[in-house]
Amino acid sequence: MVFARGHHTSYADWGNHGAKHWAFDDLLPYFQRTETAVSGAPWRGTSGPLTVAPTAEPNEVLLACLDGAIETGQRRADDISGGLEEGFAPVDLNIVDGRRQSAADAYLAPALGRPNLEVVTGATAHRLLFDGRRCTGVEFGVDGRILTVRAAREVVLTAGTIGSAHLLLRSGIGPEWELRKAGVDLFHELPGVGRNLHDHPLVNLVHSARRTVPEPRGNHGEIIGLLRSTPELDGPDLQIIFVDVPFPNPVAPVENGFTIGVSPLKPFSRGTLRITSGDPYARPVLDPGYFTDERDVRAALSGIETARAIARSAALALWGAEEVAPGPDVTDAETLAWYARTSVASYCHPVGTCALGEDEVSVVDSALRVRGLEGLRVADGSVIPSIPSNNTNATVYAIAERAAEFVRDDA
Repeated sequence: MVFARGHHTSYADWGNHGAKHWAFDDLLPYFQRTETAVSGAPWRGTSGPLTVAPTAEPNEVLLACLDGAIETGQRRADDISGGLEEGFAPVDLNIVDGRRQSAADAYLAPALGRPNLEVVTGATAHRLLFDGRRCTGVEFGVDGRILTVRAAREVVLTAGTIGSAHLLLRSGIGPEWELRKAGVDLFHELPGVGRNLHDHPLVNLVHSARRTVPEPRGNHGEIIGLLRSTPELDGPDLQIIFVDVPFPNPVAPVENGFTIGVSPLKPFSRGTLRITSGDPYARPVLDPGYFTDERDVRAALSGIETARAIARSAALALWGAEEVAPGPDVTDAETLAWYARTSVASYCHPVGTCALGEDEVSVVDSALRVRGLEGLRVADGSVIPSIPSNNTNATVYAIAERAAEFVRDDA
């Protein structure tokens, strides 16, 4: 439910493999197109289908965490969701009238009456269909039946970072040796499909509190901070998120407390997505590769140090805050690194398996067309070549808006 652009500096890497016109300034009109931002800042949208704003009444313990951050020297941001600031502040949320506003709520529901739209639910895409090099449709299964849908112009694949790469591989599009191993005939060799998988790893510092933490009313994670693990960086590479529930942890259960999450936002570690067969109902094999690059561990340790300083602030002393996991006695870097590696959780921001670019490792070109094929685009988080430095939701909406423009302009 967090709706936040990545910091503008984190989009600079998108052109490293030749992608054209995908910097922050290029994306800004599409960010604005998606949203009606209550903040009213001039760089925010004012008439988009998504209504986004910080919660009106953050949990008191989260406000104490924010006070603790400012007390320890962190910057108080005005609009931490806009992509231009570093510091700590309440973050925009996709919550309207107490309910999560999804993409289906904002975009699909208003269009359901259109005569040129048919929605099929409960379906599983089996494979893409081709006439020569042109994608002409999709075979899918629903209620035990196998059906096909044909495309007059093009197919736009939006099955997500996992699903889009999975479908391409099952359709024979990907690394030749891997497809052969899975028993799938090669149709079009694209070595980058399923590669470059990465995510924001999340390491949680769980605290108990002697003062009763109020019952959560909203998103749980309602206040975040963007900061640099080392001062010489050109932008933030860490997020700290304050959460008003004590997450389950490997040390001891906590009934009353809160969590401070630490996430390296620009991870160097990369993983893979593979298939073991052409069966559309067989799950892919994922190796997220968390913390396989030591630089990500060092960033996490920097974030843990900052989080602990906030937890020791006078603002949180009023709550009787005590660290339970990893625990106050865990202070050496080696043990903290072990804790990060063994307790890491996905922040649920996977990207990159159909990466954007114009070189041999890219899967889609600068207009999101699958390289070497016709009539096929991908328009979801899988095309993100380098993860932005914030939650990925807002960026995926902007990609979708731009994809719609590409389709329209090519009509």
